[in-house]
Amino acid sequence: MQARRKKNFVTAGICCLVAFAVVFGYLEIFTKGIDRLPARPCDGAVDRETAAHALPSARSAEERGSLRQNRSEGDYFFACYVRTSGGSVISGEVQHRDSAPGSWRDFYAENGGDKNPVEVSSGGIRALAHPDRAYVYVPCTPPGKKRGEAREAYALTVEARTIGETRVHGNELRQVFVDFAYQLARHTYEAVDCQESRTFPKELPRLPAA
Repeated sequence: MQARRKKNFVTAGICCLVAFAVVFGYLEIFTKGIDRLPARPCDGAVDRETAAHALPSARSAEERGSLRQNRSEGDYFFACYVRTSGGSVISGEVQHRDSAPGSWRDFYAENGGDKNPVEVSSGGIRALAHPDRAYVYVPCTPPGKKRGEAREAYALTVEARTIGETRVHGNELRQVFVDFAYQLARHTYEAVDCQESRTFPKELPRLPAA
């Protein structure tokens, strides 16, 4: 009787170990794709955890960041994306604009899924958050330009959005859009050597609860 119990105990233990190995292997192979990306994807522009918060688990993921700049003309364009094997994407683009804050706000407030976007700001940096995307505005006079030459005002502007399924929704997803766009803005501001001296906060104010 004791031998049978011992055998049953050993068998149960082996089954538990096999089950654990299967579950662990599944999690490691099929759900940890984003975790294998660099800690700061897109040439250091964004926090991997921000992307992971937006995108569902996947077997694999890829990222890319690319900056094009013409310093003599003060022109630049930075693009970043994180894409999973399941087809979900979070991406954003940063570019130079000649636009005053009011003009920028009026245009992008209408250019989204909500005619009343959520707004936050800090020290001249502004963000508009729609349900499906977010926009960020940072005053920036690039090399090769003089502030007085602008028709309105030189600025760095960002648009961020997702494609496909997302891990979070609603106000939580809006916050991810803003954080992702802000990280792109801060990285590009430093990369293109905007002439204004600016200290960036770690993050913009949190969006108010919906």
